[in-house]
Amino acid sequence: MVLAFMLASLLPWVHSKPGFYLVLGSSNVDEGLHGYLTKYDCSSADINPIGSISKQDLRAFLRWAAIHLGYSSLAEIEAAPPTAELEPIRSNYCQLDEVDMGMTYEELSVYGRLRKIFRCGPVSMFKNLCYRWGSRLSPLEVADKVKHFFKYYSINRHKMTVLTPSYHAESYSPEDNRFDLRQFLYNARWPYQFRKMDELVKELDGNEVALGETRDRDKSRVNGVGMGIVAAGSGDPKSGL
Repeated sequence: MVLAFMLASLLPWVHSKPGFYLVLGSSNVDEGLHGYLTKYDCSSADINPIGSISKQDLRAFLRWAAIHLGYSSLAEIEAAPPTAELEPIRSNYCQLDEVDMGMTYEELSVYGRLRKIFRCGPVSMFKNLCYRWGSRLSPLEVADKVKHFFKYYSINRHKMTVLTPSYHAESYSPEDNRFDLRQFLYNARWPYQFRKMDELVKELDGNEVALGETRDRDKSRVNGVGMGIVAAGSGDPKSGL
C-alpha cells in the first residue's frame, strides 16, 4: 500500500503532468464486518468504489455484467474462490478467505443486513436466524454461528473508524464515520447476550419447535437486491424490506 501511494504521487511527475493520482481500495462490507483486513495497510486508500457493498451483491453484479454487458472475463472473476493469497498456492492447497474467517460470505451478508437494517444484536439475530435456518440447523448450531460472528465483529469494530471513504450504495454499510455511528469498543465475550442465547437454545430444544426455512419463491428477495429476511420476533412476522 505504501508503494501504491508513492506511485500515485510520483507517476504524474514522471510524465510531466500536474496533480496526483488517487489510490482505489477494494475491500467490501463483509470484510469490514468481520475485520478481515489490516488496519492502515490493505484497507487504506483514497476512495473505495465497492466499500459499502457486500460480496454477494458484488458477485450478483459481476454475473449480470458478464451476460448483459458482454464482459465475459467478469464471469471468471465471479467464479474464482475468494482468497487473499496470504500463502503460496500449492498443488494440493490454496488459502481461502471463508476457511480463515470460519464463515461464508453468504452468511456474512445475512449477518450484515440483520445487524444494520433490522438493528439486531446477538439475541434478536439468533431469533431471526432460527426462523430462517431452522430446517437445516439446530438452535445450538445457529447460536454458535451468531456467537462466532459477534466475537470477531466486536474485536475488530475499531477498524471501521479509519475505513477508507466508500461510494455509499447500500443501507447496510458498517462505515463508522458517516453511515453506522455506534460504539467501537465492546466486551467481546458478550456475557449477558450469549447467556441469554444459551437459555433460548435450551427452551427451543430444536426438535420441538417448528422453525421455517425461507421458501423458494422468497429466495429472490432474500438473496437478491432487496432484503427479504422475515423479522421473526420483531413485531410483524411478515415484515421485511
